[in-house]
Amino acid sequence: MTKKQIALLAVEALKKEYPDSICSLEYTDPLQCLVATRLSAQCTDARVNMVTPSLFARFRTAADFAASTPEEVAEYIRSCGLYKTKSKDIVAMARVLCEHYGGEVPHTLDELTSLPGIGRKTANLVMGDIFSMPGAVVVDTHCIRITRRLGLHSETDQKKIETVLRGLLPPDESNDFCHRLVLHGRAVCTARKAMCDSCCMRDFCRKKP
Repeated sequence: MTKKQIALLAVEALKKEYPDSICSLEYTDPLQCLVATRLSAQCTDARVNMVTPSLFARFRTAADFAASTPEEVAEYIRSCGLYKTKSKDIVAMARVLCEHYGGEVPHTLDELTSLPGIGRKTANLVMGDIFSMPGAVVVDTHCIRITRRLGLHSETDQKKIETVLRGLLPPDESNDFCHRLVLHGRAVCTARKAMCDSCCMRDFCRKKP
């Protein structure tokens, strides 16, 4: 069985197992998605969702963030971890948005990754979830672990994994596939233990139980 065939089987198995493929971060617009995803680095989505309501009530636009200071933003996100670095990135990012993009979130990978603190993972999530762009591949720890266990690659570099998966996955399925990997990684194929007996992909996964 080829890697392409395994990838297609995985897409269908996960689609059946997790029909609702939504991001667990809570947001209502592109800016909130961008900020929430930046906050989620080395932090759980549940924790991010606890701090963003008050954060987004205070800062409603990129201009609001840009006019503030990292110290003020930090007070709202202190429990997220690495809050000092994240608050600096958020304010700097907002200022770039205001200066170069009219306060709006851009939609291309190059533009998004040029923003302070925004890497390929966040950029792809915004491209897929907000702008519904085909081919967006969000490579997080769940994606890396499960696709490696499936035998789709042996890479450790995030960008290389993204490139490999983009060549294996149907473009219109890739974003939802990555969301489903998160759900599966939390429930079944965990970092601590792969519960193969209850896995919907056990018949074609290359990891031995």
